Amino acid sequence: MSYLEKHSDKVDVFIKVCHHLAAHQYVTGHGGNLAWKLEDDVILITPTKHNKGDVNRDNVVFLNLEGKTIEGSVPPTGETPMYVNFFRERPDVQAVLHCHPPHLNAFVISDAPNLLMRPLFPETITEVGPVPLVPYGEPLTQKLADNFLPFLQKYNAFLMENHGYVFLTPWDIKWAQMCTDLLEMTAKHVIHARSLGGNIKEIGFEDLRDMGNIMNTRGLPLPGAPGAWNNLEDLYYPDGPPNN
Repeated sequence: MSYLEKHSDKVDVFIKVCHHLAAHQYVTGHGGNLAWKLEDDVILITPTKHNKGDVNRDNVVFLNLEGKTIEGSVPPTGETPMYVNFFRERPDVQAVLHCHPPHLNAFVISDAPNLLMRPLFPETITEVGPVPLVPYGEPLTQKLADNFLPFLQKYNAFLMENHGYVFLTPWDIKWAQMCTDLLEMTAKHVIHARSLGGNIKEIGFEDLRDMGNIMNTRGLPLPGAPGAWNNLEDLYYPDGPPNN
């Protein structure tokens, strides 16, 4: 049985996510790519040089963890080295989504403070976490893939300087899409709040600590590799409570 047949239902979900990204203009032209680890050594990934709105069952690709094609009639995305790094360095990760949402991408070309590293909304805190800025690297290169390495164990969401956004998750590709929607809306809110003037308000340290209850109730893992953080306070305040 082919991998396409074996994982038919998941392939259909994967394609729907691709079409969602295109419909919301999170990707344009041939930009963006997605990958979903379906088995220990089987990765479903998008094809190169295809608009995500045109991805279908005839052009998806299956790779092994070395990045070699094991099924599919077209080459995989040129960002395959980045995905090989992600799945090798973070064996907990099941799905990865890379795209260029318009409000999030405003942050990758701005030299303003990166407020997406701060605790602003409960859902963004508990489902996404802080979003660091990864230094620029030429697309489709090992250099770009390696620029993630200092951040990869600590976070799940990343801004790529002058490029785009990446989200990793131990859950499925649909969850990656929903968290991307959430973070894009968060970025939109931040941009609107800045236009009002004044300061951006953060959720305080004590309230952040209490938010761990939400994580436990919903069974949400902390961002990063397992064991990278003890709690939300360490994640957002690694140097301890403010003004102490």
